[in-house]
Amino acid sequence: MNEEVTKEEKRWFGTLLSYAKGSGGRLGISVVFSMASLVAGIVPYYCVYRILDGYISGNADKTLVMHFCMIALFAYLVKVVCFGISTGISHYVAFNVLEGLRLKVADTFLMAPLGEVYSHSIGEIKSVIIDKIEDIEPPLAHVVPEGAGHILLPIVCFAALMMVDIRAAFASLLSLPLGMIFMVLTFKLSGKNMTKYQEANAGMSSMIVEYVEGIEVIKAFGKAGVSYEKFAGAIRDYRDFVIEWLESTWITMKLAFAFMPATLLGTVPVCILLVQKGSMTISEMALAVMLAMSMVISMAKIEVFSNGLRQMQYTVLEIQKLLKIESLPEPAFEKLPDRYGIELRDVHFSYDDEEGEVLHGIDLTLHEGSFTALVGPSGGGKSTVAKLIARFWDVTGGTIKIGGIDIKDMKVTSLANIVSFVTQDNFLFSRSIKENIRLGRPEATDEEVVEAAKAACCDEFIRKLPNGYDTSAGEAGKRLSGGERQRIAIARMMLKDAPIVILDEATAFTDPENETKLQESIANLTKGKTLLVIAHRLSTIKNADNIVVLDNGRIKAQGRQEELIRACPLYERMWQAHIGAKNWAAGNAAAGQVKEA
Repeated sequence: MNEEVTKEEKRWFGTLLSYAKGSGGRLGISVVFSMASLVAGIVPYYCVYRILDGYISGNADKTLVMHFCMIALFAYLVKVVCFGISTGISHYVAFNVLEGLRLKVADTFLMAPLGEVYSHSIGEIKSVIIDKIEDIEPPLAHVVPEGAGHILLPIVCFAALMMVDIRAAFASLLSLPLGMIFMVLTFKLSGKNMTKYQEANAGMSSMIVEYVEGIEVIKAFGKAGVSYEKFAGAIRDYRDFVIEWLESTWITMKLAFAFMPATLLGTVPVCILLVQKGSMTISEMALAVMLAMSMVISMAKIEVFSNGLRQMQYTVLEIQKLLKIESLPEPAFEKLPDRYGIELRDVHFSYDDEEGEVLHGIDLTLHEGSFTALVGPSGGGKSTVAKLIARFWDVTGGTIKIGGIDIKDMKVTSLANIVSFVTQDNFLFSRSIKENIRLGRPEATDEEVVEAAKAACCDEFIRKLPNGYDTSAGEAGKRLSGGERQRIAIARMMLKDAPIVILDEATAFTDPENETKLQESIANLTKGKTLLVIAHRLSTIKNADNIVVLDNGRIKAQGRQEELIRACPLYERMWQAHIGAKNWAAGNAAAGQVKEA
């Protein structure tokens, strides 16, 4: 296990660049230009040395001064141009890598079982896709190209110092060993806490998202004080951890910053002694000090960049944990059905080993073109059966076939084209209402979108929105009721026109006035399709070809309405309860009308 982690840590940078094709070569070019920029930056020092030497020796004239001034100016222009090209290329690479990473994480969640996605909090996912991936950009765009240049510059400066005077060169390294010792100590101390820091950051992000998303519930139940304290507590814990972490590395970090770039501590005294002894000229001393100062800048940058590089490494390894989420297996060669009946044979399912089975050997046949309803007490497994058919999860045991073909032998995208799924929790994306409906069939025309909306009884209220069909769902979401959002989702399903339709409480929030119309529209548009409906309102499925009663993950009975009322006590009780609730609601409505009269 440790060997695998070590190999992974060694490969992390190559893995990072693999998310943008050609990025490795481009980043290499960026590094070359960065090095050229920094090397060009020391040419003016030599020019200053030559001019100063000329003045001291009395040989300086306008020609010599102008000559070296022009060289210095040209070198400076080269430095600026090379630096601009380097940062331009590195930023291009960085944002391409960020794009590749975000798409890869999104694809991973799309192909993973729904349970794997639900096991990660929204805060954690948001922290990775938005914050952590964004944190990679500064190190990748600056640390890598500029860091490589700043590693080269001290080497070039040291070599130049060796040419000036070998004693001055070694004097510049006098403080380096101490600086290296303190830097290594800092890395060891901070490395132990880096993973904890990542976890604390993700926990705080999750708490913030949870607080904001649940603000309506918090207000409704008057729990603002308790919830806010929990939210504030997470932020305080994060603050305390970071402060404690910084305090543990503060001394060694400051000492590293003090000694690493302190090249002048050795260079200046040694150069003064050499000048006094006549072993070095004033102009050579000036050149040596300028070269040593260049090393100071690079040493300081290297310290800062090393921290950035280390942070990027931890971030990439954290992201890779998400990218390793196991996807639903896909066949190398898929089979596609030409018929759309559904068979469940001895289907078992559990969300995880600890909770135990949710479904216990389900055997069920949904004939092609038939209308099947799933009913039963809450928690009986109805929605689980529907989601297994759509392959949001894979069955633990048994098989599910469509047209005689195991759904595991179809690609996830192909199955999604065959099955339309509408739930009671209908999500609208932050785009226009028109585009939200068009998700059902992206190539549909505006006229087809409107026809689907009319069939789903939502054309009238859509036209009342500020910009009609072009109103943003984000803006409209504040105006739409649960039933209206539900009808938009049904319009999306109708536009998709898939051969298999699954409705999981799809009309739960629809008002009685529109429910009858909507039921008629669904009935007309699903003729000839394999229709599976999960419903609590038994009156909406009383005409189903087959009603299946599920309780505690087992099929208790199935048949038509009349048969079940006679033969299934559970269904009979559910029907009586439903009729009683309807009569009670009707009685209250009538009483209200009498009172108004």
